[in-house]
Parts: sequence; structure tokens; C-alpha cells
Amino acid sequence: MCETGEQHNEKKWINEKMPSASCDTLLDDIEDIVSQEDSKPQDRHFARKHVVPKVRRRNTQKYLQEEDSPPSYSTIPGIQKIWIRTWGCSHNNSDGEYMAGQLAAYGYKITDNASDADLWLLNSCTVKNPAEDHFRNSIKKAQEENKKVVLAGCVPQAQPRQDYLKGLSIIGVQQIDRVVEVVEETIKGHSVRLLGQKKDNGKRLGGARLNLPKIRKNPLIEIISINTGCLNACTYCKTKHARGNLASYPIDELVDRAKQSFQEGVCEIWLTSEDTGAYGRDIGTNLPTLLWKLVEVIPEGAMLRLGMTNPPYILEHLEEMAKILNHPRVYSFLHIPVQSASDSVLMEMKREYCVADFKRVVDFLKAKVPGITIATDIICGFPGETGQDFQETVKLVEEYKFPSLFINQFYPRPGTPAAKMEQVPAQVKKQRTKDLSRVFHSYNPYDHKIGERQQVLVTEESFDSNFYVAHNRFYEQVLVPKNPSFMGKMVEVDIYESGKHFMKGQPVSDAKVYTPSISTPLAKGEVSGLTEEFRNRLGDRSSSPSHTSTARPRDSASSRRVLQLRGLRQDCALALAVGLGLCALLFAFFVKVYN
Repeated sequence: MCETGEQHNEKKWINEKMPSASCDTLLDDIEDIVSQEDSKPQDRHFARKHVVPKVRRRNTQKYLQEEDSPPSYSTIPGIQKIWIRTWGCSHNNSDGEYMAGQLAAYGYKITDNASDADLWLLNSCTVKNPAEDHFRNSIKKAQEENKKVVLAGCVPQAQPRQDYLKGLSIIGVQQIDRVVEVVEETIKGHSVRLLGQKKDNGKRLGGARLNLPKIRKNPLIEIISINTGCLNACTYCKTKHARGNLASYPIDELVDRAKQSFQEGVCEIWLTSEDTGAYGRDIGTNLPTLLWKLVEVIPEGAMLRLGMTNPPYILEHLEEMAKILNHPRVYSFLHIPVQSASDSVLMEMKREYCVADFKRVVDFLKAKVPGITIATDIICGFPGETGQDFQETVKLVEEYKFPSLFINQFYPRPGTPAAKMEQVPAQVKKQRTKDLSRVFHSYNPYDHKIGERQQVLVTEESFDSNFYVAHNRFYEQVLVPKNPSFMGKMVEVDIYESGKHFMKGQPVSDAKVYTPSISTPLAKGEVSGLTEEFRNRLGDRSSSPSHTSTARPRDSASSRRVLQLRGLRQDCALALAVGLGLCALLFAFFVKVYN
């Protein structure tokens, strides 16, 4: 058994204070140790009445802090600091928020300081090479700094056997509800991999439950994944290998998640997936049906933003989608990737639509939803793209002057059909990317809006920290003065300046500031959605009682204390087992010797 510091100090004190026993006299009986000069038992009993106990003071606050904060290097689960880094889309960001929430609810401390963390949870994106390069470099850095590492996201899900992933713990994109288990085992020094699919009676599910605890990066914005995977088989896409085929969440679960979010002070909801337009095709429903159910529970002044949808799946719902995008609590905004304006290139990409389909969608929505913002994506230098193909794409941008355009140089992703095609020279791809960017920056989409009066919803702070960021009903970015009373509010502003990606608004002096949230938003870093079911699961693992609606710091401290006691009990049990084993061996040895 190992000797604790307190035991060692006590032994040292005894050795210094107690006189050594003399062995010159042979003792016939233990009673001979007591001399006539020694006090008798009755004397000692009498003396007790005259003992004045001395109060020993201690720093109670310091003691409580030490009790709440055991050393992070301990292998007792639930007390370490964890740094989470997420790359990629809003779906990936939502997964990261869920993982952070579960870990915090269990007692782990989520930190923004990577160097201070005991474990790095790296949540990856596989869309482009640069994102995976950053992911790989982060793994290397973590190993150099002797950090524990858990990998998540699309990269390890799609290719878990890559050399640089060997020996590391991995949690799959549909297994994020088990992140606590993976982190717990990793801290103990084990390597764990959970990459399976969620199924119910053999049918693939959308993923982990939506009512799990989460820590929103922005307490005012809830990201809800309505489905995972897609119905396409684009030749350049690696995400399909990770997210798989379409699997949608039921409407009632999505509506319940939205209600819960609004009850926690959220004022803006983002719907996300690999293709929102395909929602429901696997469960006998569709996107407009879901959206009509959601708008029924959105409080006045709060807003819903619809995520990316591919052209084929929205064509059959154009009329209903136009009505929904005109709803006062839905942003008149839609992200429809075109990728190329060349039909031959689209065919090689297996995009399942032609440029005429894309134009039909955009033209219809522009006519039926006045002022709508259409965002799109374009890939430059896809294999086989000719100069003429590229010029058709340039003409499309010049015609529609998209206010939001994501220009991507093509990167061949391992394992995709496009990676095996004859590639466009790197220099040509770079030049086409620059040329299209030049076209995009040749027009200013917001100049004509100077002088307008707009209602904007303020939800975040600008990157330079000089303004608050708001959005008007077309999801156009409007910068407003940093008045704390504006955050999370609907404010009326006059537009006085515009740039390529933003407008600036001056709040109207006599305008009313409207609060859309039906309750006070959670504090930054506070855990959302700590349901009774999840608390019971924690109770099964750590016997930690809790009955509040959110995980406060005191809940985490309580969890850590419970985990300490559990760890100490495990250590004591192990020590007792070892001690009994040694005793058994010694007994067997003596029996053998004397026999």
C-alpha cells in the first residue's frame, strides 16, 4: 500500500517525539510496562474533566476551494480541463456544443486556454484539404505538449485508419452522446473508438438525441440539425463518407427542441444539415411541413434562419417555400449552392440538376419574396473544367450579383471519384479563383440601401469588438453601436453607410427596443438542456443528485466531489485487494515452511 503524505508526517512526528523503548530489562508481562509513577486509569479519567479543548482554526474558504478543485492531473474522471476546437459547418459546430455541454454537466471544465487543458477534443471537417491540414497539425501539437487527445467530426469518421490517427481515441459523428465515456477512458490512458450508426429497429436515425445538454457558443443562437447525410453522391464530396445517407429527425422532436431553446432565452434559430431541402423524404414528410410547425412556436421578434438546400429538392416546394420565406419570423434568406454554371461540369460532379434548374429557383424566389438574399457556392477548377466552362460561371455571377458568394478552389479529397479524374493544373485553379473573386468584389450590393430604416436583431459582437452585429429580415449584416441594452433585442436603425459585406445603422432615438426572448438568456458557458433523464443517467454513473434546470458551477463542483469520493473508494478497494492478496501469499509461505 502506498503511504499518504499525512501518514508519513504522522510517522515522522511519532519518531521524533516518542522516547525509544529500552530492551535491557526482560518483561514477563505486558503490565510490567506500567510503572508506579505512571498515572492510573482513574487518574486519567479525572483529568479529562479539566481539559480545555483548543479550537483549531482553519481557512474554510481555502479548504472549500481545495475540495472543489482537486489536481487536474488526477485520473479521477470529471475533474480535468478540456479544450474543444471545431472546424467546418454549423452542423459540426452544433455537435461541438453538444459535446461541450455533456462534458461540463459531468463535471469537466471547458477552457478556452489550450495550453492549460489536460485533454484536447478536436472536432474536424473533411470538406477541404486545408481544414484537414489544420486538424492534423493540431494533433501533432497536442502530442508534442503531452496532451490527451480525443478526435471527432468527419475526418476520423470517414477515414479512421489513417496513419496519423493510429492509437488515438475517436468518437463518431452519430456517437456524440457518448463523449463522456470516451473522454473518461482516454484520461485513464486507454484508446477508444466509437464509430457506429444510431438505429431503431434497423432504421438509421438522424443521430444523437436533440435534448442532450449543450453549451451554446452564442447563448442567443440555437443551431438545430434537422437531418444528417444526404441523397446525393457528388463526386467531389468527402462528407458523404462521414455523414452517410439521409436520416431525418421527427418533426415533434425538432419542435420540442425549438421550444426549449426559446425558454432558455434564445432569440434566433439556425436550421442546419448537409441538405435541408431533402428533409423528411426518408420519414414520409417534407421541409415546408416542418417549417410551418416551427413558426407556430417562434416568439414575436425572434427569427429562424434556414440552412443550405440543393436545387433538386426545393424545386417541388417553391410555392410553399416562398410563403414561408415571407413570414415575419423567418429570414428572407436561402443558401442554394450552384457550384458551376456549366452543365457539363455539373454532370461530372453528379449534381443532379442543370443551370436552368438553379435559375428557375432563384428567379421564382426573387419574384415571390421581394428583397430575398440568395447565397451560393462555386468551385473553381473542378477536373475537366475548361476556360469556356469557367466563363459561363463568371457570367452567372455578373448577372445575379450574389451578395453572399463562397468561392472555393477545388481540392481532390482522398477516396472520392473526382480525385481520380484528370486534374486542372494548380496554377490555373488559383488564377480562376482570383478572377472570380475580382468579379465578386466589383459590385457593392448594399449601396442602394443607405437611408433606409430597418428593424434589426442584435445577436453578437463584431470581430474587431468595435460594434454589435445585427441582421435585418433579409439576413444582411448591420453593424450598430455597442450599447449593452441592444444585445438580444430587436432595434430600429437608420442605415447611413455600406460596405461589401455589411451596412452600418444608427438607432432611431425615439424607437422602442423590443425584447424577443421569452426568458433571460443563459450566461455564456452555461449548460443548456440538462433534462431529468440526463441527470438520472449521471446519477447512475456518479450518484450526483441535482434538480435545477441548468448546470451551475456548484453542480459541477458537487459532481467533482462525488467523483473524488468514487475514485478514492476505488483506490481503497484496490489497495485492500492487494493487501489481502499479499497476506494470503505470506500465510501460504509460512504454512509451507512450518510443515
